[in-house]
Amino acid sequence: MNEPLVISIDAMGGDHGPSVVIPAVALALSALPPNVRVLLHGDEAVLTPEVARRPSLAARAEVRHAERVIGNDEKPAQALRRGKGTSMWNAIEAIRDGRATAALSAGNTGALMAISKLLLRMSADLERPALVASLPNPRGFTTFLDVGANVDCDAARLIEFAIMGEAFHRAAHGVARPTVGLLNVGSEEMKGHEEVREAHRVLREGGLSLNYKGFVEGDDLTGGAVDVVVTDGFTGNVALKAMEGAARFITNELKTALTANLTGTIGAALARPSLRRFRDRLSPPPAAPLLGLNGMVLKCHGGAGESDYAHAVRVAVDLARSDFSGEIEQNMRRLPSAMAEQVQRPVEGGV
Repeated sequence: MNEPLVISIDAMGGDHGPSVVIPAVALALSALPPNVRVLLHGDEAVLTPEVARRPSLAARAEVRHAERVIGNDEKPAQALRRGKGTSMWNAIEAIRDGRATAALSAGNTGALMAISKLLLRMSADLERPALVASLPNPRGFTTFLDVGANVDCDAARLIEFAIMGEAFHRAAHGVARPTVGLLNVGSEEMKGHEEVREAHRVLREGGLSLNYKGFVEGDDLTGGAVDVVVTDGFTGNVALKAMEGAARFITNELKTALTANLTGTIGAALARPSLRRFRDRLSPPPAAPLLGLNGMVLKCHGGAGESDYAHAVRVAVDLARSDFSGEIEQNMRRLPSAMAEQVQRPVEGGV
């Protein structure tokens, strides 16, 4: 029989807390192998009755009491000082102590990053974790990072993101040799700021064994030009939220147009399954893994509903089964020599 695979869950985090987390976990487990189990961290008085109402969940779940919850408005520094004993802290601590393989939370993003880095530390000499999102494209999905963890990035950070993103895409989407591109204001060699051009040279000539294709532009995020798109956290977060806003606008405009008259309403009713698939395809990714830690931590968006949270649990299980952390470490060992060979070369050009 397979060894148990345990997912540690902050059951109190997010906008909805246990009212969404508990039924979502039950839904996810119903489609996962019996060796997958969960630790649910939070208020025992709230969680235990909810779990007991679902016998199939109760057989595969263990409730771990946590006295407190980290608020959505708490700053990372406050979370580090006051976080011990909270549901988020305990969920991550379970990875450090070897009681779980991955952790999932819909709580405060800054707090999750800070606590994860403190408890798990960075792997393979990486400096900071990166948040990654999977965006739809005509061929499947584009792995996009960083989407908010690191506002300022030098060339070394961008190269680290490329290494992490390539390994993640292979594990999450089953592509044997993912293609990688750097987000830039144009595809020409002289375009962009010094950091992105320096990273471009190292990725192109530094012997990192990545399937690097060069610069890509904003429309390539959903165009499918490459499998992995790399940028700094400021640009990535703005791009991701702009896409989410555009998706909501398109969906709302389509709904308004289809309900403006009787003919449109009848047509919408007939097309409902197709429209539902259209909406789901445009929906934001339900979970963003924090890459680069000595352990797998995923951030589910705070307003996630039952279906999205269940999807996030399944993503956590898929990543827990993979060995992409080992692949990251293998390429990181090549990085110092690659940087030494390339970063001293003169840089020319501009935007």
